Amino acid sequence: MAAKFLAQLAALLAALVLSASATAQTFPAKPVRIVVGYPPGGSGDFLTRLLADEMSKNLGVPVVTENRPGAGASIASDAVAKSPADGYTLLNSTNHAINKALYKKLPYDPDKDFVAISRAATGPLIICVNNELPVKNLKELIAYARANPGKLFAAASGNGSSPHLATVQFEAAADVKFTTVQFKGGGPAAQSLIAGDTHVMFATAPTVLGFIRGGRMRALAVTTRLASAAVPGIPGAEEAGLPGYDSNYSFGLYAPAGTAAAAIRRLHEAAVKALAKPEVRDKLAIQGMDPTPSASPEAFDTEMRAEAPMWERLVRESGARVE
Repeated sequence: MAAKFLAQLAALLAALVLSASATAQTFPAKPVRIVVGYPPGGSGDFLTRLLADEMSKNLGVPVVTENRPGAGASIASDAVAKSPADGYTLLNSTNHAINKALYKKLPYDPDKDFVAISRAATGPLIICVNNELPVKNLKELIAYARANPGKLFAAASGNGSSPHLATVQFEAAADVKFTTVQFKGGGPAAQSLIAGDTHVMFATAPTVLGFIRGGRMRALAVTTRLASAAVPGIPGAEEAGLPGYDSNYSFGLYAPAGTAAAAIRRLHEAAVKALAKPEVRDKLAIQGMDPTPSASPEAFDTEMRAEAPMWERLVRESGARVE
């Protein structure tokens, strides 16, 4: 009886090994879809389309982008979480810990419904002020904000967004207090800053670089500790006068939980090869981002879990909450 059981177990293990080998050899056999929770035109959309184009060359099949905007990208996350775990539906997203902390209830489990593939790109935000505000650098902004607590209006592009959380992080690091005004996206927030309805803004580079270069608003620093090659000519927070402040935003690729390890490895390899290309790096730089591929899917998973408490704390401190 024991011999028969062992024989059956050996046969099962052999079948699993053969199945994994077949998956590695045949994947992908049809088009791959990357879902992104942001509308066309933004940094997340741009990165997704760039990755899709380059990964298709490495995978040998079409890789298409699908925009599923809304609810802080949780609509896109839910769609991918409920997709077949076959490697053909992926998600390009920020850290899932943000929505976990922001939303009282989600239709998916941020901790259990996804498997990590790789971080893709990271970028700093730019601290900008209205031209009429009497500050010329970051130290002067901090001094002015301390002397006028709550009187400076900070434009943000939505509760729990990267710009909103960077603002909250700045307030804590600089010991200042803004009055935050939420807008439906970076574009309307930037227009409010130009009009003088708000005074300060923490923004993604594509949203404001054109206005900065056109002299319609003033850039004081980037939100990372050091200056970024992707946003030349603007000092890092430490050089500008706020050591200890370091905030950025990043995107990464995920698949539904249960996706075969062989498919995850193949997708990771394709993403890393795409992000290593000089032309991809140059295109990302235009968007104010740097390619930051993870060494392995496991490394990306570890990075995301290590960052989660920080994002959860920032959401809590921001007071942002979506029912």
